[in-house]
Amino acid sequence: MSTPFERLAELDRLVHEPARLAIMSALSACESADFLYLRRITGLSKGNLSSHLARLEDAGLITVTKDFVGRIPRTNAALTPQGRDRLAAHWRDLQSLARETRRWRSPGPRGTS
Repeated sequence: MSTPFERLAELDRLVHEPARLAIMSALSACESADFLYLRRITGLSKGNLSSHLARLEDAGLITVTKDFVGRIPRTNAALTPQGRDRLAAHWRDLQSLARETRRWRSPGPRGTS
């Protein structure tokens, strides 16, 4: 039987990475968001945001669409149903691990106070 601490290493690393978790959490609160909004809300640089969006899109967790408003290019991102499911599962896993960690007691002398 593994400890909650060992289970932390089993979390979905694609979703758990802080920048991607921030992006997906922001997208979960809306139907879609444009690139500038995501940059502002996450504090990521253009390059970092682009890289993380590409990684999430390649995994099928978000869709990225590009169009023009007049002559100005606009990039929008939205969670896919799979992305919403993975994000919800990730938050459930974190909450479960938090509860287990609070209840956990070391079975051996190393963890005694």
